[in-house]
Amino acid sequence: MDSCVVSVINLSAYAIYFMLPAYLANVTALAFGGGKSLDFNHEFYDGRRILGDGVTLRGTLIGTLIGTSVGLLQGIITGNIIEGILLGICLAGGALIGDAVGSFIKRRIKLQRGKAAPLLDQLDFVAGALLFALLIKPIPFEIIIIICVISIFLHIGANIIAYLLGMKNVWY
Repeated sequence: MDSCVVSVINLSAYAIYFMLPAYLANVTALAFGGGKSLDFNHEFYDGRRILGDGVTLRGTLIGTLIGTSVGLLQGIITGNIIEGILLGICLAGGALIGDAVGSFIKRRIKLQRGKAAPLLDQLDFVAGALLFALLIKPIPFEIIIIICVISIFLHIGANIIAYLLGMKNVWY
């Protein structure tokens, strides 16, 4: 196999491994969400909800806990538990904050919950996760690009699975 192809495969595997706390936080927030909304039903000055019903307190807490736990496990594997925990918190919490920012933007542009916002839907959590992770560790530009590309496909695939399992009302 060409060394360039092997390099891309290795970088892609690392990118997925690095982002596991964010990916799993995002998925578990959906799976275990529900209940009280994170905006506590408050409206922004424009009269629309700040975030909407899709961003919940339970989902945010469970997602952050799961993502942080994954970071802890990665820290145990690499022998750097403190960095693992800190990256887990930043990636998981950042992903969920990024998702909430995406919901905020969608409410401002008058998109209803569940309506598609291409790229925003797939990359809001990635942007949040990476911004927070940069507080702990530098991330090479090529890894950021690979994470963005992989995340688009993983997000769409995960949404299709969630739709087929009845967890989402739309496939996107």
